[in-house]
Amino acid sequence: MKGFNEIGFYRRIGLKLTIAVSITAIIIIGVYSYFNIKSQRDVMLAEVERHANQLSETVKNSTRYGMLLNQRDHIHEIINTIGKDPAIYDVRVLNKEGEIIYSTKEDEIGNMLDKKAESCYACHAENKPLEKLPIKDRTRIYRLNPDSTRLMGIINPIYNEKSCWEAECHAHPQYAAVLGVLDVSISLADVDKQITNNQIQELLFAIISITAFGIIIGYFVKRWVDKPVRELVKATNEVALGNLNYLIKEPGTDELGYLGESFNNMIKKLEDTQHQLVQSDKMASLGRLAAGVAHEINNPLTGVLTYSSYLLKRAKENPQLQEDLNVIVRETMRSREIVKGLLDFARQSTPKKTMIDVNEIINRAIAVVNNQLKFGKINLVKKFDTNLPKITADANQIQQVFLNLILNAIDASGTNGGVITIGTSLITLSPKGIKHIKKCVCPKNHSLINNEYKIGGNSSIRLKIKSNGNQGFVHLDPIYGNHRHFFGIAFEKNPNVMLNCPVCDLSLIDKNAKCPECGGPVYKIQIPNQGFVEGCASFKDNWQKWEFVDGGGEKKYVEIQIADNGCGIPPENLNKIFEPFFSTKGQRGTGLGLSVVWGIIDNHNGTINVQSEIGNGTTFSIKLPLA
Repeated sequence: MKGFNEIGFYRRIGLKLTIAVSITAIIIIGVYSYFNIKSQRDVMLAEVERHANQLSETVKNSTRYGMLLNQRDHIHEIINTIGKDPAIYDVRVLNKEGEIIYSTKEDEIGNMLDKKAESCYACHAENKPLEKLPIKDRTRIYRLNPDSTRLMGIINPIYNEKSCWEAECHAHPQYAAVLGVLDVSISLADVDKQITNNQIQELLFAIISITAFGIIIGYFVKRWVDKPVRELVKATNEVALGNLNYLIKEPGTDELGYLGESFNNMIKKLEDTQHQLVQSDKMASLGRLAAGVAHEINNPLTGVLTYSSYLLKRAKENPQLQEDLNVIVRETMRSREIVKGLLDFARQSTPKKTMIDVNEIINRAIAVVNNQLKFGKINLVKKFDTNLPKITADANQIQQVFLNLILNAIDASGTNGGVITIGTSLITLSPKGIKHIKKCVCPKNHSLINNEYKIGGNSSIRLKIKSNGNQGFVHLDPIYGNHRHFFGIAFEKNPNVMLNCPVCDLSLIDKNAKCPECGGPVYKIQIPNQGFVEGCASFKDNWQKWEFVDGGGEKKYVEIQIADNGCGIPPENLNKIFEPFFSTKGQRGTGLGLSVVWGIIDNHNGTINVQSEIGNGTTFSIKLPLA
């Protein structure tokens, strides 16, 4: 697998994202700049055109009186005075034949213009002047030569008026419509310079904006994308190398942060799964070991114990030898108890059930540990229900349960004394929250029970889940009516969810049913010989139904509580105490006692729960059905 640093710089997602955003910014800012410059240019040219038109009207009105009186010198003076303005390139008056009769450039006077030239064509398209010409058609922009400054020319027709044909000079007949034109040309040098400056400023703005945009985007991409991705890649490589203790620190609150948090959860679950696999391997090895232990160790230990006990009786006259023999007898008996614990755990024998009195079984267990209670200065308080009915159970196994729990309570109380309280009572409970689903299958009879992931110490129900494009697994709580589900994907409660068998991918959704509480889809799981368990597949509510169990109504249980006021169990250990080989007693315990207890109670279709608080003691609650 390639490391993050081995990936080419040009192939990194952060760079690609930055380039993509920068190109988008270039296009947007470029289009904006183009239209902005065009708009500014059009506005400036329109303003120059308006100014030129006003100037043309001013010249026309200023020379009107002089033309009526045919005062040519006066007209020349006015035109020359106006033409001295640096912004004005030329002011000319042409007659209808195209002859220049007045001009700021005296060498042009008397010249004839070509009526078919582009500047004259609009008026003389049909070889006669138009009587009316729109203002926009009067304007032209041109250059005298390719390298010269642009000029804007505006033509203002001089129409024949009554005062013209009635004037003393009477130079124009009454039927003439247009007497000539006033042609004003304005230099666009300043305007072009301003347009160029605007273009340069706009270009600089675009470059600075794009550069700043790229830097800012690059910074945040590196912070929000590149850095989290680097951390995820690093974490993945660490896990690939077998480091299951590596966690992503401060994953954040966005989508990548959520991915980092999910990665951390995945590592924790992977570590737990690995631990469960190790434990499963231990249990398999223990089973094989126990079979050999029963024949290879138990018989020699019996011989050692027999002969050492016989020698102990004959060594009454030798105190030193008697002390040594007592050590041999004590350690041999301890070895036998260890072997017995291994056999009890590995054997998984079927209970031999009979009608038993729970109170009597508890008293038997108390009698066995009576001396330890006295040595530990422990006061045992019994709160028995004397009217407790008998239950169907294996007396020896149930006695073993009580014996283990009382011994644990004695150990927790220490050497300074304490109080152990044992109570029994008859209770009535609904099957919800009690009934354990131990077997369930898909329509093709594939088992859905998953022994690798446990909820509350019980093997979970593993289903494939598909929701909003995501696909993964969900582990359902195997206790009917409980909802401590674990979702292996980012899941938002919604009706668009599919639940399938993880083996054959067959749908477990009942298409003919709807959740009575939210109207969402319903999953349907078969329990061999016990009907079907149904539940809300959208998980918007906690609706669940098991007709086979619900039909039996509430059931009566005998509840046994064994409480001590000892040291208590740390919260982080509460979920581990029933696991094989887990012990808080160090070398004094094998870690099998509570595992055996769990197995016995589970084989009797009962439940066992524990509540504990550091410094205030521990309470084990056992519920056993009457039958």
